[in-house]
Amino acid sequence: MSKNLKFAFRQTIPVLMGYLFIGVAFGLMLSDIGYHFLWAGFISIVVYAGSMQYLMVTLLSGGASLLFVLMMTLFVNGRHVFYGISMIEKFRDMGKRYPYMIFSLTDETYSLLGRTQVPATLDEQKVLFQISMLNHSYWVIGSLLGGLVGQLGAFNSTGIEFSMTAIFLAIVVEQWGEKKNRIPILIGIGCSLCFLLILGAEQFILPSLSLTVLIILLFGNKMRKGGEEVYD
Repeated sequence: MSKNLKFAFRQTIPVLMGYLFIGVAFGLMLSDIGYHFLWAGFISIVVYAGSMQYLMVTLLSGGASLLFVLMMTLFVNGRHVFYGISMIEKFRDMGKRYPYMIFSLTDETYSLLGRTQVPATLDEQKVLFQISMLNHSYWVIGSLLGGLVGQLGAFNSTGIEFSMTAIFLAIVVEQWGEKKNRIPILIGIGCSLCFLLILGAEQFILPSLSLTVLIILLFGNKMRKGGEEVYD
């Protein structure tokens, strides 16, 4: 294993622990509605959309139309547009890797790429690419395992969909502990709570994220504390 890959792997260990479990959860849920375990792996390879994959199980079991699935994907994962915009400069010179880096920006991968400080002795572009690839592989492996377990025997998956929320909360807590400047986090929480109360749980994500990004872009320079960047 190269030095770049060793370093990348160490950074992804927390995601490994989470993605294997929530990937298994997705595979189990898909198996519950009658899909072969290979479908779990295939969907995780080409969709790789976290919470949207959980929702996809419900949509598939309910016979939702393709148009409805597309619209729901936009609403549920529309926040990834902001992830891509904020990473344009970091990915600009990555050549053929560029499309995959944008595709692979899940919440957890975005968090890792934004805060990982790559030593000068390593190739930063390779490390970032390997972090993305490793995280993706954990999700795919977990999905296949979950689908296989579900196909081999009965498994009560009630409540297992909460695993995605749990790993996201764990990342937020970790970020809170690492950051000296918590003003952007508080802005995000405040905007989310306001729109949650106004629009409800189904529609608050995009408006709250849009307002959070707008406030940080407009007042980011005034929010800096001890030289710490607020845009990541």
